[in-house]
Amino acid sequence: MAQTLTSLHELHGVDAPAAAAPAAPPPRVPVRDGLGRAYATGKRKDAVARVWIKPGFGKVTVNGKTMEAYFARPVLQMILRQPFSVAGVGNQFDVMATVKGGGLSGQAGAVKHGISKALQLYEPSLRGALKAAGFLTRDSRVVERKKYGKRKARRSFQFSKR
Repeated sequence: MAQTLTSLHELHGVDAPAAAAPAAPPPRVPVRDGLGRAYATGKRKDAVARVWIKPGFGKVTVNGKTMEAYFARPVLQMILRQPFSVAGVGNQFDVMATVKGGGLSGQAGAVKHGISKALQLYEPSLRGALKAAGFLTRDSRVVERKKYGKRKARRSFQFSKR
């Protein structure tokens, strides 16, 4: 009853379509501005970081201050260094970042996300290592909103039987 597609094409004298080969994506090219910098925006919680990277000696500037002055806690400084160690390009890039919103922990995560995105834009061959480590994915966890009738987002008021 049902004719196959090739027999219909033969019936109407139309050439059968060639097998559609999966098209390979175009190769990624470096994205840099006129000054040789790569730019990316990183986000985490309520913090938004604008990050520029360029070849240098590993100097990191956040909001006009050094990384050690802005992020005083060693854990936050380690978070900023992670993309470079995973990509294997430690102390080869200078970073200039401006960050707004959130607290210090969220800002460190936003700068890390921005550095990772800028690194893969500057050198597309680093994308695999950064993606495997999960640094290119925006962490979408944010604070849950407070609900009416509740003390916090989920915490209820203290119950009193009497």
